[in-house]
Amino acid sequence: MKEIKDIVHAFDEADRMHKKMALATVVHVSGSSYRRPGARMLVTEDGQLTGAISGGCLEGDALRKAVLAITQEKNKLVVYDTTDEDDAKLGIQLGCNGIVSILFEPIDAGDPANPIAILRSVIAERKPAVLITAYSVNQGVHPGTRRVEDLPSLVQPQLSAVVAEVFASACSTHIELTVSENQQHFFVEYCHPSIALIIVGAGNDAMPLATIAHDLGWEITVVDGRGSHATTQRFPMADSLIVAKPQEAAKQLGIDERTALVLMTHNYNYDLDMLQQVSATSIRYVGMLGPAAKRNRMLDELGQKGIVFTGDFLERIYGPTGLDLGAETAAEIALSIAAEIMAVLQQKKPLHLRGKLEAIHHRES
Repeated sequence: MKEIKDIVHAFDEADRMHKKMALATVVHVSGSSYRRPGARMLVTEDGQLTGAISGGCLEGDALRKAVLAITQEKNKLVVYDTTDEDDAKLGIQLGCNGIVSILFEPIDAGDPANPIAILRSVIAERKPAVLITAYSVNQGVHPGTRRVEDLPSLVQPQLSAVVAEVFASACSTHIELTVSENQQHFFVEYCHPSIALIIVGAGNDAMPLATIAHDLGWEITVVDGRGSHATTQRFPMADSLIVAKPQEAAKQLGIDERTALVLMTHNYNYDLDMLQQVSATSIRYVGMLGPAAKRNRMLDELGQKGIVFTGDFLERIYGPTGLDLGAETAAEIALSIAAEIMAVLQQKKPLHLRGKLEAIHHRES
């Protein structure tokens, strides 16, 4: 989602300068590639790039193809075959051995249904979304990034059913349908909302965590009872700063299933009260800085007050917070916390990729 946000922001900046642009989208991959379908890159007519469609090996040629699409004002599909000797030099930097299909779409800023407008609608709300990119391998007809309702009525029933399946499975897919006697391909992409991170505590050790979360494109809220600590000067990367007691702060938090919260105020009673406040929410991750003894003490004290957590909520408590990376410094601890949050919310078990027998990335059907 961060890439989409960066692209929308870059488009707004370039549009203010009246630059022409094209959007490059990876729509299909066969074999190995650095980026998977759904990777995007915005290209301006003067060569500015935002986002990435490879590890750098395709960007140079993609820039030329994007400028051509801008000049011709026509969507273009380009297939890079790094299994072919003539094209292999494009992927040699990463040892890629796959076929990558990229769709280039010139952007008409005046069209309310242009690809950037559709991307903007995806990031406007904190809920899962589906993007559809339509293209043709042989006929040269490439509708591009579209809403279901903007595609031919002939395919809308089938696409609507596929979109429902993608929402249910939370996995992207490809389908091929016949449109006016032509075979049309549709990349139906599932998009998660950004991770929302609530950092409870505005001490110095919270700053590296906020910085890492910002670099990952997460939405950051910093909560503390001390106005001297929760400031824009200390946390310029935060989307929201809340200075309040736990009960009042909790009323201002928008918590959903893509939200993580880390208790790190070093104020036992503040952390305890905040834990109580979020216990009835759908939050998926609650991290606690400090030893397991602190976690057990908190749970015991809340139990004495009649607040007994169910097994489901207990499984969402990660105390001590973070993965065992041998972290010592505040920055290293922040890295271990961010890594654990990402693994939990992405429903992945951390492991060494060299020990993974199947493909690293999920491959669409």
